[in-house]
Amino acid sequence: MFYRENGQFKTSYKSDQQIFPIPQDRWVILAIVVFAFVGIPLLVDEYLFRAILIPFLILSLAALGVNILVGYCGQITLGAGAFMAVGAYASYNFLIRVSGMPALAAILLGGLTAAAVGIVFGAPSLRVRGLYLAVATLAAQFFWDWAFLRIKWFTNDSSSGSVSVADIELFGWTISTPTDKYLFCLGILVLFSLMAKNLVRGSIGRQWMAIRDMDVAATVIGIRPMYAKLSAFAVSSFYVGVAGALWGMVHLGSWEPAAFSIDRSFQLLFMVIIGGMGAIAGSFFGAAFIVILPIFLNQMLPLVGDLFGLEVSVALVSHVEIMVFGALIVFFLIVEPHGIARLWSTGREKLRLWPFPH
Repeated sequence: MFYRENGQFKTSYKSDQQIFPIPQDRWVILAIVVFAFVGIPLLVDEYLFRAILIPFLILSLAALGVNILVGYCGQITLGAGAFMAVGAYASYNFLIRVSGMPALAAILLGGLTAAAVGIVFGAPSLRVRGLYLAVATLAAQFFWDWAFLRIKWFTNDSSSGSVSVADIELFGWTISTPTDKYLFCLGILVLFSLMAKNLVRGSIGRQWMAIRDMDVAATVIGIRPMYAKLSAFAVSSFYVGVAGALWGMVHLGSWEPAAFSIDRSFQLLFMVIIGGMGAIAGSFFGAAFIVILPIFLNQMLPLVGDLFGLEVSVALVSHVEIMVFGALIVFFLIVEPHGIARLWSTGREKLRLWPFPH
């Protein structure tokens, strides 16, 4: 009843093309952002920050990067974990090797380094596609796993192969508590989400989608495949690299190459598939689902086992988690290929027309 457009007139092209043309959407998004910045720090305890909220924010940022490449440009990738690792280790080296380097600048430079690496490993997309491109990006995963494990320079000659950073500072603000880390990651996520939304609405975003839908036709109408594909790899890798830097330097504080293994690459791809390819909101839905589902299963399966007099081990919970993920991916690919974001969009459309039939 309240989600109506009656009486909302657009008098300019600018007002018709704004990010949220319906005022109700603008106010809801603004209320969510304000609550995230003000309400959640007052209501949430340390455990929820560390276990759910901070991982959700960082993985949402990484899923945004993967969604730009996979959902909007149609280029498959299995090496997102490697680009997260590049961003994390590059930021670490910028921070310890450049005197007086601000932490935020180190994080952004880590993202730019990941973007450069993404262009190099995205070059095969100019010649191959599909399964062959997936194998090419998978090569990046194995190469960087080996490099960060064997080349001691990346870890500052650490004998254990792990690195650690102290609490980072931003304009005199020491980011040490879970609340500080949450607000820092939230600010970056909001800014980068706005950038991603404007990118996919602009000329470069339309080029990505044209390449995704039919690259031959896109070439005929004057779109340069090399520029479109490599720019998608660069922007995607930049987002994923910044997320990797945040994951290592803000969330973990101390990490090793196993933190960015191939499992992380598959996890990010699952987020995009389940959340919704080609939708900014799908990155958030997918990240929330992937972060919350394991915790839900860890809490619920032992309770269900107790009801039936069965003992549920930790190994069984992990196996069930993998099976549930696999089943959900198959379900969404068959029933709703556009994921949760499409279900959300369908619900909004029905609200705009209710109580009239569609």
